[in-house]
Amino acid sequence: MKKPKWVVEKERGRKAAAEETVWLFGLHAVRDALMNPAREKLRLIVTKNAADKLADAIAAGGIEPEMADPRRFTAPLDPQSVHQGAALEVRPLDWGSVAERCLGDGVRPPRVVLLDRVTDPHNVGAILRSAEVFGALAVIGMRHHAAPETGALAKTASGALERQPYLRVRNLADTIVELQSMGYLVLGLDGEAGTELEDAVEGLRDRPVALVLGAEGPGLRPKTRDTCDRLVRIAFAGSFGSLNVSNAAAVALYAARATTGSR
Repeated sequence: MKKPKWVVEKERGRKAAAEETVWLFGLHAVRDALMNPAREKLRLIVTKNAADKLADAIAAGGIEPEMADPRRFTAPLDPQSVHQGAALEVRPLDWGSVAERCLGDGVRPPRVVLLDRVTDPHNVGAILRSAEVFGALAVIGMRHHAAPETGALAKTASGALERQPYLRVRNLADTIVELQSMGYLVLGLDGEAGTELEDAVEGLRDRPVALVLGAEGPGLRPKTRDTCDRLVRIAFAGSFGSLNVSNAAAVALYAARATTGSR
C-alpha cells in the first residue's frame, strides 16, 4: 500500500533533521562546544596556532583535529566568517521538550523567553547570552521563521549556546497555552501597551513568568498577542526611542526578575 504524501513528507523531514549539521567557528564558540559532553562533534578543522590555543579543549572533546593552512582554511564557511583558525562541525543540541525544561526547580520562580519570528541569528545569540546571565530556563523560538543554530548565532552567543536551552517549537501560540497550563504568567512586549512591565509583575514575582518578544518592525503577530495574558511595555525615560529585540530582552528579563526570597 502506497504511503500518503503527508506521511512521506514527514518521514523526509525527520530524516533531514537527523542528518542536519552545523559548522561552529571562532575560538570561543569552538572551545565551549568541545567542552560540552552533550554536543555531538563530527569534524574539527584548526590551524596550528588555533590548535595550540585550544589544546585542552581538543583533548577534552576527544576528537582528532584536521590541520589547515591559515591561508587556505578548508572549512565550508562563509568567506566573511571570522573563524580565528577554528571550525567545528556538530549536530544541533537536543534540549528536550518545553515541559521538561520549563518546570523549574520549585525554589526559584522560573523565567522563560519566547521569540515570535525573530530571525536574525545575531539577535538570538545576544538573547541567549542575556537569558543565561539572568537565569532564564529557556529561550523558545519557532521551528520555522526563526533563527536556527548557526555559526554566527553561536559566535554572538559567546558560549551561551552550549549552556542555555534554545528550544524550537512548531506553534508558538500552543506553547504559550502550554506554559499557562503550567502556571506561567505570559507577558507580550508591545511598545504601544498601556501597562509597564514592572507594574504587571508587581506582587507576582513569585510566579513563573514568560516574556514574549516579536520581530523588530512587525512585532508580535495577532494570534500571539491574543494568546498572551497581558501586553506590556518597557518604561522609557523619554517620549521617543526604541530598543532592538536583543536589548529589549535583556531589559525585560531584569525588570521581571524574581525578588530575593521568592519561592
